[in-house]
Formats: sequence, structure tokens, C-alpha cells
Amino acid sequence: MKKKVKVGLVGSQFITSIHAESFQACPQAEIFAVASPTPGNAEKFAGARGIPHHFADYRKMLEMPEIDVISIGAPNNAHCQITLDAASAGKHVILEKPMCLNLAEADRMLAACRQAKIKLMYAEELCFAPKYVRLKQLLDSGALGEPTLVKQSEKHDGPHAPHFWDIDRSGGGVTMDMGCHAVEFFRWMLGRPKIRSVYAQMSAQVHRDKTRGDDNALIIVEFENGVIGLAEESWTKLGGMDDRAEVHGSKGVAFADLLHGNAIEAYSKDGYGYAVEKAGSTKGWSFPIYEEAWNYGFHGEMAHFVDCVLHDKQPLVTGEDARAVMEVLFAAYESAGTGRKVMLPFKSEAAKPIDLWLNRGSLLRTDHSNLPP
Repeated sequence: MKKKVKVGLVGSQFITSIHAESFQACPQAEIFAVASPTPGNAEKFAGARGIPHHFADYRKMLEMPEIDVISIGAPNNAHCQITLDAASAGKHVILEKPMCLNLAEADRMLAACRQAKIKLMYAEELCFAPKYVRLKQLLDSGALGEPTLVKQSEKHDGPHAPHFWDIDRSGGGVTMDMGCHAVEFFRWMLGRPKIRSVYAQMSAQVHRDKTRGDDNALIIVEFENGVIGLAEESWTKLGGMDDRAEVHGSKGVAFADLLHGNAIEAYSKDGYGYAVEKAGSTKGWSFPIYEEAWNYGFHGEMAHFVDCVLHDKQPLVTGEDARAVMEVLFAAYESAGTGRKVMLPFKSEAAKPIDLWLNRGSLLRTDHSNLPP
């Protein structure tokens, strides 16, 4: 039996550094190589972490027979091609959220991975965050009765890298960036029932000088079993990261604050460095997080995916789940564009979700079949 899973990292920025930390905490994993097109980045990243191989072209890394799985931390617009190339090379894929830019890409990725018989594992870390795992255990145990409402919110003052602001590379704004977390969180928390409809309100309130995308969003997801999911997403909240969830049921309610309950309460006149690149200024009062990657579920997530590769198990979060999230994101931008509830299943040939918002939807202009009576 294979003793360790050899990992290749695609990317060299913030999320890849978290992936690297998480893999290095997993005894069954070995980071074998890293690839980044930015001159010098892969070499610097590898040297700082003792990674034996580095490349400017990820395709050279895919040629290495030793590598079992690649972890994609590249911008959204690169996800599809890297996944297709990985499938062609017979490498399993760990894919950062969101899946890609559009539903056609999603279908191509799923088909390629099925044909190559490789695992496409969707890196939704909230499904592995210890506090949220405990929240789900409470719900599953019956302690809260039958669920009626699930809420999830993620808020900070804006992205840490330029490609998030560029809608041609990202595919959308805060809904694309953080709303994807909430959608899969709802599905996972409730056992992935079918979704009946999506209604969303989006706006650009603070960052219009940086992006054409939405920086605030409210998304209502209605499941076929009657449960409602409410997502609150913001790129305009000052004072650092905020990530919370609630589960309301017929016999109880539970509230989970992912970060503040595990944080140090601190005041700094000048601020400190670590959180600046992720969630804005740390001057004044802030909440430094210890073991942030562990609290967010990255360690558990990567250990699970490594175990899936090592023992040929079905991942907790799959490529099919990623595709389901993409469908909801398209429906949400359509709803925000038209001002109407959008029924699922929803099909769209748009190149990226935000086009439906910027163009004020497609349903009012073409197909009315998805509109409720």
C-alpha cells in the first residue's frame, strides 16, 4: 500500500500557502512540487517550505510520475484548463472554490475527470471547520428538531489579490467569492436536498473604483423540503474577518461564530502584519486568530482528501457539488439582475455569472420559463 500521497501545488499566493501548511500537517501527505507562472515565485515558495521541485509551468509539473494529486490555488479563470490538463495526465484534483467561470466549463471538467477516472475534490473548507462540524452534529442528532432556517455570513473589507477585483478573471464579485461558501454550507448542513429557488439582492456600495462586481449581497435559497438558507456576504465590513452561522429548528437553535470565539482580543496602535493581506487593516481593535487554518477546516479538509486518494474513497465534497454551487451562483446573479425569484434547475450560456447582473438578467429578455407565476 502506498505510504504517502505526493502533492503538486498550483499557485504561490495566500490560499496556496494555507494549502501547504495543511498538507505539511498531514503525515500521509508530501508536497513534492509547486508551480507558479510569476517569475521567481515558485522557487521562493519551495525554498521557504523545503519543497524539492518548482516550476514556472504547471504542465511540466504534471509530467512528473511521482505526483498523485494537484491542488489548484490559481485564479478562477484558470481552473478549467488546469483541471482538464490534470485529468489528461491522470492526476487527482483538489480544486479551490468557486469551481470555474461558467456551467459549460463545469460540465467539461466533470466529464474529463470521469473519463480519466480521477477524483475531482472541491475544497469547501467550511464543511470541515471543527465548530461547524459540531453544529451539524447537533442538527443531525435531532437536538434542534427539524430545521427551518440556516444562515451563514462571511464579511471583511475586500479581497487580498487583484484578480478578485477583475470580473473577467473572477467571474463575479462577493457573491462569486464568498457566496459559494454559503451555498455548499447549506447543502452540506441539510444533507444536500434539492434546491427549489434562489432570490438575491446585490449592490456595489464601496468598491466601485476597484471593480464592476458586487461588494454586498443577500441570497435566499429555498430547498424542496421547505428549509430556507440565508447568506449574507460583504466586502465592505471593516475590522477584519467575520464568519458566522445559525441553525434554527422546531426544537431549538444554535449559533456558531467561527472566528471571534476562538480569537484574542487585541488593540494595536500601528497594527500587525499577518492578517493585513487577507482582511484589511489591523490597527485599533482586532481579533487575531490562533491556528487560523485549523479553525477554518483546511487541515481536516486536506487530510480527508489525501485519505480519499490513498484509500480510493468518495470525497465529502465532490466536483458534482461544485457544479451544483455554480448553478446557484448563476441563478443568484440572474435574480439580482431581474429582481425576481429564479426557479431551479437553471440553465445559462453566459460566460460568467456576473454578466447576468450587469446585463440585468437574461430571463426578462429571452426565456420566461424559469419565472414563478
